[in-house]
Amino acid sequence: MEPVVDEDSRPYWEGLRAHRIVVQRCPACGQTRFPPMPSCPSCGTPGADDVEATGTGSVYSFVRVHRAFSSDHAADVPYTVVVVDLDEGCRVLGRIEDHGPAAIGDHVTAFYVDHATWTELRFRCVR
Repeated sequence: MEPVVDEDSRPYWEGLRAHRIVVQRCPACGQTRFPPMPSCPSCGTPGADDVEATGTGSVYSFVRVHRAFSSDHAADVPYTVVVVDLDEGCRVLGRIEDHGPAAIGDHVTAFYVDHATWTELRFRCVR
């Protein structure tokens, strides 16, 4: 399903299209954050610098999806969605490519799946 892109999320989606993960970093306290937002949740400073993340991290949590949300995705189930603690210090969401179960603490690396009009962030386990 194609994402809804707004002013704050545009750098993230454009980054994915270029096979980059773009997150925000506070210019005052240096805290890295995702999702994009107009001010820092740690110190309240407005604005942010867009920075590129390496795409490596570890699984913070996951959910295994067994029922498709629509008939368009019936062939995809089951699949696993992970929340990843990126090495840069913020969390992002993505599907894990390994079709087996994920485990908290698994080390992962990002890769990208290009669709017709958008690019999806996915992860692979690094073993």
